[in-house]
Amino acid sequence: MSEEKKKVYIAGAHSRGRTLRAYLEYLDPNLKVEAFLVDDMSENAETVDGLPVLLIGQNLHTEYPVYLGMRGVNHEKVSRELREAGSKEIIPVTVELDMRLRNEYVRRHAADEGRMFRVIDELSAKEKTVRERTARIYVASSVFDRPLQDSYSYIKEELPLQVGAALTKERVSQEALLDCEGDNISERNRQFCELTGLYWIWKNACEDYIGLVHYRRHFLLPDNWLERIIENKIDVILPVPLYVAPSIAENYQERHIASDWKYLMEYFKTKIPEEYEEAEQFFCGNLYSPCNMFIARKEVLNRLCEWMFPILFAVAEHGGEKEDPYLNRYPGFISERLITYFFESRRKVYRVVYANKNFLK
Repeated sequence: MSEEKKKVYIAGAHSRGRTLRAYLEYLDPNLKVEAFLVDDMSENAETVDGLPVLLIGQNLHTEYPVYLGMRGVNHEKVSRELREAGSKEIIPVTVELDMRLRNEYVRRHAADEGRMFRVIDELSAKEKTVRERTARIYVASSVFDRPLQDSYSYIKEELPLQVGAALTKERVSQEALLDCEGDNISERNRQFCELTGLYWIWKNACEDYIGLVHYRRHFLLPDNWLERIIENKIDVILPVPLYVAPSIAENYQERHIASDWKYLMEYFKTKIPEEYEEAEQFFCGNLYSPCNMFIARKEVLNRLCEWMFPILFAVAEHGGEKEDPYLNRYPGFISERLITYFFESRRKVYRVVYANKNFLK
């Protein structure tokens, strides 16, 4: 007789809650998510991914643990509502817990597919390796960024790069480089966001190893990260992949404008047909590295950009400008998926290692 599964709820029925469900049920086959809980049904469907969506306090099993699958800013309010409804065990999914679950999920998923998942912290390097190569990690920053509440000190390889600098006379700092100098697409920043920085890096930077991060998102790297990737012949560092439901393609189309994604796939089919089937299969999966962050050998960065920017320019020409500022950033959202596909489809060519990242408030 099989053991009865442990039943839990997840508070939150959007992308974070759906991702959390995948992590929990995959990592613990004896656990079953019974429902998603919300405090307002007006913006929620009655079912998500085959599970019911229930109002907090509406005939719930108060003995079931409740995971908070939502942004941390909402934890206090929802925890209070759950306690008032009688819930006895409330588990906030903190940044640290989310990171642990994500790493465990990706590692086990890779093992189940007979593949290796490596994070940079697991690589070894001689402590006194002589650095013979240069490295720079450009931190995409903008005068329109919200002030940070958290403190952060740049590591020695990081340098701010002001993106969208052509759109304003303001400057983020005296030391920041500008993406409007040299060969650039700085004026397209409202659509291409940090990709105007990536384009500038591609055309103007000359370090041996080059990275792109953001003012709020930085890689969590060991002090000797450069020695580790040189000694282990690593071509690129990517963020630990994120799970999205129901698939990469469907998730994008649910959250953004579906016609832009459909044009992207039509571009593959007509312009690079040799990659169409592989791309379609990849985008039917669930894992991609978010945020347009990476560190790569300059030659590898060049190949990525030579391949990716023509695709993005074609998609942007077809899709045009959107009235909604968030949806107008669709080239940047599509590029997150394309960068992951590029390296996944070329995994026999490039040696990839992963790194966790922070998220500053």
